[in-house]
Amino acid sequence: MTPLLLADIERAVRSSWCAETCTPEFRSRWTEDNPARDQCGVTAMVLNDLLGGELVRGEVHVDSQRVDYHWWNRLGTGTEIDLTREQFEPHEVVTGGIVVPRPPVTELRRLREEYELLRDRVVEKLQRQQATAAAHASRQPA
Repeated sequence: MTPLLLADIERAVRSSWCAETCTPEFRSRWTEDNPARDQCGVTAMVLNDLLGGELVRGEVHVDSQRVDYHWWNRLGTGTEIDLTREQFEPHEVVTGGIVVPRPPVTELRRLREEYELLRDRVVEKLQRQQATAAAHASRQPA
């Protein structure tokens, strides 16, 4: 099996985002010009599925007032991965960052459909990429 690169995972995640994978109450503000908008929770969960580590939650502040939360990942080495940080405008500031235990999928009430849709799209793209790489490798002379 061909190993995946972080770049492969990132490409699969980013190309899987759509209005249907973002937070439902903010779906109307999602655009292709800012595809990371409101994708942080489901993206952090999918990366946690693929890479393990911890889920981290910070606060989003506008004019010193919390207006939302932001989610990202911390791997076992302490390396933080945030594929959705670019969603924020200059006046939106992410503060803090605490580790939050991951709820079991069976207990997800909010964002379950969005998470499952994103996860399935990402996994399908990664499997397709691995199958293509394996087929290509099998055609190479030994």
